[in-house]
Amino acid sequence: MNKYGRRALTAALALALAACGGTPPEQAPAGDSPSSPAAAGVAASPAATVATTAGARPAAFAQCAACHAVEPGKHGIGPSLHGVYGTKAGEIPGFAFSEKLKASGLTWDDATLDQWLAGPMKLVPGTKMSYAGLNDPAKRAEIIAYMKTLK
Repeated sequence: MNKYGRRALTAALALALAACGGTPPEQAPAGDSPSSPAAAGVAASPAATVATTAGARPAAFAQCAACHAVEPGKHGIGPSLHGVYGTKAGEIPGFAFSEKLKASGLTWDDATLDQWLAGPMKLVPGTKMSYAGLNDPAKRAEIIAYMKTLK
């Protein structure tokens, strides 16, 4: 790989890792984004966060997509999320999960995914997933509903 390829790869990895630890747009202070509802003087309603089409990828999933693919067997920084719902933690083939996650005994159901998305390192100390978590329960519910469609 030449120096330009290495630079591009380094930049892509830096962006992906920054997405995992940065402030999600929905948690940024009002006015940080010119297109945010707060900047436009519009109060966000809970109904505005609900996916409009069954199986549609919610906007909040963009944070997940920085590290996870949804195609079967396509792993990135994190494992593919295809078919994860209902499986045991660490059982997706072809990805090197942490020993802590594999030993956790977790099953990826609604309750567990909700806790995981709220704070992976709180649920499984020692996990490799350094994502800080998503505070908004409605957005977590949208992501979980979307993950159920990834079969």
